[in-house]
Amino acid sequence: MGVVEEAHNVKVIGSGKTTVVLGHGFGTDQSVWKHLVPYLIDDYRVVLYDNMGSGPTNPDYFDFERYATLEGYAYDLLAILEELRIDSCIYLGHSLSSMTGVIASIFRPDLFSKLILLSASPR
Repeated sequence: MGVVEEAHNVKVIGSGKTTVVLGHGFGTDQSVWKHLVPYLIDDYRVVLYDNMGSGPTNPDYFDFERYATLEGYAYDLLAILEELRIDSCIYLGHSLSSMTGVIASIFRPDLFSKLILLSASPR
């Protein structure tokens, strides 16, 4: 496991050819997907991660300046995709992570085949 994977508590489950990345909303962690994941793992490779400052992430990695904007979270998402060598994914983001996915897809549109946004926060 790489540094980024460890820092964000990354879990990869399922065995499908298509990768689905699930990003949780502000104030939650990846456990919010526990009822959805069983429906996906037979057909998709599912990537779960925690945004910095959520769940069991290491507080030593939190940087107030970096995470004062959504770009910091987007750079984390791109680092996770890079470390896992994901060259295309369906990204499902809730709240804060919806906009994280939008920004990341602007920086690297080649990595995202679809964006699914749930209750996307405008900021």
